[in-house]
Amino acid sequence: MDWIISDELGLTVGHLVGWGAATAMIVGGVAPYIPQYRQIKRTQDAEGFSLYVCLTLLIANTLRILFWFGKRYEIPLLIQSIVMNATMFAMIHLCVNVRKKNQIIRARERIFTDMDRKYFWAWTDFQSYVDCMLVFSVFGAAITYLLIEFSPFVELIGFLAVFTEAMLGAPQIVKNLGNKSTEGMSLSMVIMWTCGDLFKTAYFVIREAPAQFWVCGSLQVLLDIIILIQVWLYRQNTAAARRVRRGD
Repeated sequence: MDWIISDELGLTVGHLVGWGAATAMIVGGVAPYIPQYRQIKRTQDAEGFSLYVCLTLLIANTLRILFWFGKRYEIPLLIQSIVMNATMFAMIHLCVNVRKKNQIIRARERIFTDMDRKYFWAWTDFQSYVDCMLVFSVFGAAITYLLIEFSPFVELIGFLAVFTEAMLGAPQIVKNLGNKSTEGMSLSMVIMWTCGDLFKTAYFVIREAPAQFWVCGSLQVLLDIIILIQVWLYRQNTAAARRVRRGD
């Protein structure tokens, strides 16, 4: 009897740990963007945050959703992708509105249907970002439907999904290099990125997720560390830019 109770208790604890880890995967993915969202909303300044971070995650998670139809992985990872896409659209909506408000001289509207490569992902209306991702999603879904039985193609989607996500920090690294400062970028966001990516990579290994997941998760952690190094290298420039913004 004791053995049965112990066994049942162990199963229950195992389930609780599993559910807790799954919840952490879903919530932990979007949590880093809360401080960045609040900072942009408070300062009404979106210049320090690269919208290409949002593009990277939208592409990565859309590809991951398509990958699920060809090779089923854990449901929490699928839910995380859906929630992350919604979060990125919220970030884009805020940034577009803030940049519009900060225009001293009203510039010409730039929209997706202009098909101007110079202004790709620099449009002035939120709907253009939605339209772009809708076109990408429909096109990707059509190709996936036609080649769903071709295993190398399915594996390629999985690799592109996690590799694109692994390059998440690259746009922010380039933005920081160009500014020679990390002003406008939330340090809390990057620290939470790093913690989340470490947890996520460990989760992939423990849960025996496809190899693409944990290999690219490791690359993502490396890029997070590079951004943290930039925070230290540009700390004086960042402090100076912050004083200028405050009018000190």
